[in-house]
Amino acid sequence: MESKAAEIAAEQQHFDLARKHRELLRAELGENPDVAANPGTGRWLSGFRRGRRDALAPPEQEVAFGRVDKKVDQKAGQQVDQGGDERFYIGRETILDDQRQVLVVNWKTPIGDLYYQASAEDPRGLTRKRTYSCEGNRIVDFEDLLFERLAEAIEALDGPDAALLGELDRERTGAMRDIVATIQAAQHQLIRAPLEQLLVIEGGPGTGKTAVALHRVSWLLYNHSDRLRPRDVLVIGPHPAFIRYIRTVLPSLGDADVEQADIDALCPPVQRGRQEDAATRRLKGEARMAGLLARALEARIGAPEAAERMLFDGRFLTLTGSEVAAEVAGARQAVGPYALRRQRLRARLAELVRERGGPVDAERLPPVENLLERLWPLQSAAAFLRGLLGSRNRMAAAAAGEFTDEEVTLLYRRGADRLSEQVWSDADGPLLDEVDDLLNGTAGRYRHIVVDEAQDLSPMQLRAIARRSANGSLTVVGDLAQSTGAWARDRWEEVTDHLPQTLPRVVERLRYGYRVPRQVYELAARLLPIAAPGVEPIRVVRDGPEGTPATHVVEPGERAGRAAQIARDHLEAHRFVGIVCPAACRAELEFALHANDLPWGRADQGELDRAINLVSPQEAKGLEFDAVIVVEPEEIVAEDPRGHRLLFVALTRTIRYLDIVSSGDTLPLESPGDVTDRIPRQRTLVEPDPDPTVELSLLDRLAEDLTAMIAGGAPPSMWDEVLQRTAALLDERSGRDRPKGRHHRA
Repeated sequence: MESKAAEIAAEQQHFDLARKHRELLRAELGENPDVAANPGTGRWLSGFRRGRRDALAPPEQEVAFGRVDKKVDQKAGQQVDQGGDERFYIGRETILDDQRQVLVVNWKTPIGDLYYQASAEDPRGLTRKRTYSCEGNRIVDFEDLLFERLAEAIEALDGPDAALLGELDRERTGAMRDIVATIQAAQHQLIRAPLEQLLVIEGGPGTGKTAVALHRVSWLLYNHSDRLRPRDVLVIGPHPAFIRYIRTVLPSLGDADVEQADIDALCPPVQRGRQEDAATRRLKGEARMAGLLARALEARIGAPEAAERMLFDGRFLTLTGSEVAAEVAGARQAVGPYALRRQRLRARLAELVRERGGPVDAERLPPVENLLERLWPLQSAAAFLRGLLGSRNRMAAAAAGEFTDEEVTLLYRRGADRLSEQVWSDADGPLLDEVDDLLNGTAGRYRHIVVDEAQDLSPMQLRAIARRSANGSLTVVGDLAQSTGAWARDRWEEVTDHLPQTLPRVVERLRYGYRVPRQVYELAARLLPIAAPGVEPIRVVRDGPEGTPATHVVEPGERAGRAAQIARDHLEAHRFVGIVCPAACRAELEFALHANDLPWGRADQGELDRAINLVSPQEAKGLEFDAVIVVEPEEIVAEDPRGHRLLFVALTRTIRYLDIVSSGDTLPLESPGDVTDRIPRQRTLVEPDPDPTVELSLLDRLAEDLTAMIAGGAPPSMWDEVLQRTAALLDERSGRDRPKGRHHRA
């Protein structure tokens, strides 16, 4: 038998040949297209070549990641090994030689499916599955599965293979990579699930559910190209940082034209920044808001006067109120959005005018336009919603008994004097989208939609997604154990009931966690009995490095400086770092990172390309880091009604290292066992004024905390400057309105 080194050398010859032909194709696609019969055809050819060239893997990437050998009767033209097996090299794209012979097979083809589906129980006709380890296009090693020898080790194929474990040891960056070389059998089954369904993929941290959903898009585009094009697909994420994180996966798979957007980007573009209380946000997310908006819009349609007189070319023409009212009623009952029905009414009024001897030319019909504007006013979504929310009377009339007076008061707000100056809240976005649909209609042009972190979306957000679906085909991704916020869910029906009901609904669960280290998940899973009692823990398949998780108990004023120092240590080890912190600690952490001159980015501004990234627990969902620093777990729990779930999210963002910085030991992080009775409870953050007799001790504690924070976050040489700047900032704030309540620790 050949030595492994000799076999690697032989395989390398095939890799080199395939790479040569891939680069020849790249060069050919870079040439100008032949002169076409017309300019339109030339532009199409140029665009086709450019798209095909951009879809090719980079020159430095390996041409294949695997090989399957299939026992066949030898035929002319087949590439077979000495045992008579037909070989197929599996890669991200198909590569042909000069004779149109296949050198590499695309992973999305039926042959590529065999690479993922073959198991000891059902080898699918394969004798061998080979997985390569490469540096660029150079083969370093390979691993073989010989199916005839694996009958006794069926379960081994259900867990991770060496290729996956090797991938997990690679350092993270600010972008998700494709996983075609490491897709596991259970994941591949979901990737190739039927298109005609609403598929829910549920999975705990590190199960690869987001990657599965994205690779499913690529697989569907390849295998349903006759009815599904990239522009027919929409991928929706929870926030801009998440979209930034996943944006390169589909282009790396050859699908660059798929639209990817965060949930807020579906709404009309408006100025945002308005803050609202939790009760108002929750109310605006309820499905019954759709009915209120529809009734309020219909109420804007007016009634004609007894006689409508219009002046045309110096002559009055009169339409009776009854005939105009009949046309208004007909437009009301017509099918279609407000603007389309308005056009119908315009056409009917113009026809009535012509029947009375009025002008025919459209430019001579301004009186008709004036009547139309009075009866059926033209308006934008923003103008309508500003007017509605600024009028208690209009909202009360549209409430129709479905909203209480207290709820109408919650919705009421005084609008800006000018529409251009109006500032909107995030909860207003779905309302604006609903109104825009009522006004203009939303064409359901997407034939497949992927929704990630769907467990947190409000009914109004889900309605915005549903109306964009042309056929009800969706892939919905999430984890109920990570469902937080105003719309935290415990059952998937609470999500899918607001999505199209035209196709079968299927819920599939990923059971294996490939990315979160075992020690970290075991710690986080101790929160599940109180955070999500109905969620079954996943099976974690890999251990983390020794010493993780690590706990650092410090004084409150020292936590920011300690977190910054830990981040520096990880940075010096070339690790991609995420600092997950509650809102209460945000300012001091930003200060400490600046003071220590560390390169860091803010996820709330869509930044995720720095070595160190500061994120809230909400923003951390779906993200991965080499090392995660969780600051003040008790505060994370305290700041949200679903704080235990947010802490679960925060702890499970790492694939290697976890550090916990805390000023208390309420949550036992070292000892095993049931901790549900000792997990920190949610606390009220805004409390009544304290007893005046303890005011002095409170000031002392604040001074001590501030002193420790400055000492821990900045070197001594900067203390004077920090104090001077602090005093200046306090002077600036002295004239501002102070909050009615006081924020302090319980």
